[in-house]
Amino acid sequence: MKSLQEISAPVDQPLKEFSAGFSEVFKSKIPLLNIVLRYIVKQKGKQMRPMFVFLCAGATGNINLKTHRAAALIELLHTATLVHDDVVDNAYERRGFFSINALWKNKIAVLAGDYLLAKGLLQSVHNDDFDLLKIVAEATNEMSEGELLQIEKARRLDITEDVYFEIIRKKTASLIASCCACGAASSGNDHSMINHMLLFGTKAGIAFQIKDDLFDYQLDNKTGKPAGGDLKERKMTLPLIYTLQHASRKDKQYITHSLKKHSGDKKNAEKVIALVKEAGGLEYARKKMYDYREEALVLLHELPDSTYRQSLEDLLIFTTERTK
Repeated sequence: MKSLQEISAPVDQPLKEFSAGFSEVFKSKIPLLNIVLRYIVKQKGKQMRPMFVFLCAGATGNINLKTHRAAALIELLHTATLVHDDVVDNAYERRGFFSINALWKNKIAVLAGDYLLAKGLLQSVHNDDFDLLKIVAEATNEMSEGELLQIEKARRLDITEDVYFEIIRKKTASLIASCCACGAASSGNDHSMINHMLLFGTKAGIAFQIKDDLFDYQLDNKTGKPAGGDLKERKMTLPLIYTLQHASRKDKQYITHSLKKHSGDKKNAEKVIALVKEAGGLEYARKKMYDYREEALVLLHELPDSTYRQSLEDLLIFTTERTK
């Protein structure tokens, strides 16, 4: 498997230019806000979403100034949602750093997230990038619906596999899909190609999320995501859904009772994880992940051969084989 550095090689220069200019996009005249925003920039991760934007633009046309604006719009939206998510989840850490709400409390965190989102929208309006704005607005709507659907279903523990895929399609895959669609739109493609890349991104995003869900069942987890975290929050992910459908009545009752009454207990979480493994829940989820990856690759191979297309293929493999 190639490293992210090797995968990003065809878009190294655009990514460097993007990183250098990103902090300039959201500068404010408010000193407190600038302090918060500088702290956010220091925590930026692997830049996978801007990478998707640039690679998709290159694979379907050419990288230009609009592509840079598309990458900035996506990253502003993504960063805003992360800041808001930490408030919703009462999370005090992200990637080993204190969250914004941990340092400056919820009010400032929410307002900072709002500011980032508004900056992205204004950038698109000022540059008449209404096609990008439409793609991102639809993704934002889907993400909100996905979060709320997950919260609703977590209370009842009766989520079906179909509903699970609807949740992750909206909550996670819609953002990656918007990266791919915005990349294609920025390079001047028609609706047919934009929709093609949107579908590719949706399938890639679903595979990505299944992989992320699988990390919750690693007791020796070194991913930065604590094992059993989803169980503690009563999130019904695919390995658990499969297990509840196929486990014995006794095991099913134990799992249900543990999630309802002892979801925060480490020993109970370890027992539930063991039952999921015994029932084949992890193997089933991995198979589904690879199915979606293969479907994404089929769509990708309809594009002309290029270094950008090859890197997209490598990035898709990286997201499903990563260890953290």
